[in-house]
Amino acid sequence: MATLVSLSGLPGVGKTTVSQSLSAQSKAVHLRVDSVEAALKRSVLNVRSAEDAGYLAIASIAKDNLLLGLDVIADTVNPIETTRKLWAITAATASAQLLNVEVVCSDTDVHRQRVETRKSDIEGLAVPSWKAVSQREFEQWRTDRLVVDTSIFSAEECAATIACEMEKMRSTVR
Repeated sequence: MATLVSLSGLPGVGKTTVSQSLSAQSKAVHLRVDSVEAALKRSVLNVRSAEDAGYLAIASIAKDNLLLGLDVIADTVNPIETTRKLWAITAATASAQLLNVEVVCSDTDVHRQRVETRKSDIEGLAVPSWKAVSQREFEQWRTDRLVVDTSIFSAEECAATIACEMEKMRSTVR
């Protein structure tokens, strides 16, 4: 059974770095909402507010890959209950398992430094300021999720923890 790993966390906590490491370790498809949103803004449609379109686009691509039996990593901020439900629906529609993962950076100084020194690796994507990140809406989780802390563990260690949890989920389904 395929697994959808839905990452969540504020910008700058290390979601993409963890996602890329997890994808390399597990050969899962990595879907980054920032890439889709930036492409929509650069397109002839010139979509300025691409947030919901980006989420819906990668949810559709995730479903297609899950139906092929591939594991998928959704690399998004996933800040509110509405977006979190989208991933639950996507997994259920594809008869896949869902693993919710919250990526945190519990050391505020480290998080701030990451945000303030970060450079965009995507054409047309402006990275948010520390003020924007610290004021961003991020609802508390109401459901179970795995929490990994990138200020305590490396991206590779966080990815290994997630991969281990994916394997545990697989073994309970068999």
